[in-house]
Amino acid sequence: MTALYDCRDAFVATLLDLAADDPRVVAVVNDSLGSSKLMAFRDAFPQRVVNVGIAEQDQVGIAAGLAGGGMVPFVSGASCFMTARALEQIKVDLAYSRRHVVLCAQSPGVGYGELGPTHQSIEDLAWLRAVDGMTVVVPADPVETAAVLRWAAAYDGPVFVRVSRTPVPAVHEESYEFAPGRAVMLRDGDDVTLVANGIVLHRALAAADLLAADGISARVLSMASVKPLDSAAVVRAARETGALVTVEEALSTGGLGGAVAETVVAEHPVPMAMLGFTGFCSTGSSEYLVDKAGMTPEGIAAAARGVVGRKG
Repeated sequence: MTALYDCRDAFVATLLDLAADDPRVVAVVNDSLGSSKLMAFRDAFPQRVVNVGIAEQDQVGIAAGLAGGGMVPFVSGASCFMTARALEQIKVDLAYSRRHVVLCAQSPGVGYGELGPTHQSIEDLAWLRAVDGMTVVVPADPVETAAVLRWAAAYDGPVFVRVSRTPVPAVHEESYEFAPGRAVMLRDGDDVTLVANGIVLHRALAAADLLAADGISARVLSMASVKPLDSAAVVRAARETGALVTVEEALSTGGLGGAVAETVVAEHPVPMAMLGFTGFCSTGSSEYLVDKAGMTPEGIAAAARGVVGRKG
């Protein structure tokens, strides 16, 4: 049986390591110590936790001030509230002011699926991708989550990182190193390319296995870096495989799918399908909602067959 992991555990372990090595590292939370699993950090570094309560605009603004004072703030809270409530502060205080702040968006996508659309964060990638100067990253497993956070700690600018609570298998090797704007080819193929990230990446790999059984060779690109996007890898995939499918735990437009489509239509148009959510979701578990949106391995494989069938 494949082991499953909670990326929040990698988030906390990495933050503890970073804080032990760098006294500038602080955690800024919005009454979210429990949901972020940051109790161990609080116990280890009680003077380096700033809890602003349920006030996300203040949370981001305070983090910007701490960054201006030479600290390295990691802002941790539910993605749905961090992005929707504090978008102006993210835009002005972080991006426009180019502050070194790491936004750690907890329980993104439909991680809070049972709490309904008010707590689901499927618009965050589209919103943040539109903000000039933001780096937007969606890790797929604990290894990638840790690697992204280590990179973000040293990067001089604002970074938005999704930290999933939905259990996922390990996809990347322990030696993996994150670089913005770089895709990782997990599987090569000639007939179609599946571009995915986050909690649905392992489903894309499973879909590639199903397609192989049908004689369809699928390339799988892990695209954690939504902004900047690895445009070269996308164009190369379009030229070499002739068809693309994007898969993401977010709106199917505006995020990864939108970024890939913009690149393809400008550089090398090919048949393409964008899998994701198309609007407000119903209430249910993360697995139920992702399945309902057609992002099962079978659904991804079906979309791939569809675009392959449209190739000239």
